Amino acid sequence: MACAYLGLGSNMGDRHKELDFALEMLRNHSAIRLIKAAPILETDPVGYLEQAKFLNTVAEIETALAPALLLEALQQIENDAGRVRSVRWGPRTLDIDILLYDNLVLSEPNLIIPHPHLREREFVLVPLAHLAPNLPVPPDNRTVREILDQYQQGR
Repeated sequence: MACAYLGLGSNMGDRHKELDFALEMLRNHSAIRLIKAAPILETDPVGYLEQAKFLNTVAEIETALAPALLLEALQQIENDAGRVRSVRWGPRTLDIDILLYDNLVLSEPNLIIPHPHLREREFVLVPLAHLAPNLPVPPDNRTVREILDQYQQGR
């Protein structure tokens, strides 16, 4: 079983209901065990700014799925929630990203681990620090807390 951290976000429809749906789908998946989720926080959009605020959280899971298969499972959950991909970083009912997968460093056309924007997204770093502040983040193995502190000092 691998330990992974997932970023979840929603800014369309009933945002709480969308996140609850995603967590329930993770909880009920046969190859995924939901360990815990961070408190939900409301955040401003990043990138495409002409959209509603997001609700975000991070979930810690254990999974028997390899990274590519985990991505497929997460995209199916997004699709089941009615996700439509039309505008990059645009509004979405549900977004689930693989942030970390064990201490894996992976760069494939459809999947980069650690998530390429992990170190520059406070809406990911704050809930991740809530769950695992001392977790080393590859490739340099600085802890989540160290990365968050550096991010906050640089703003």
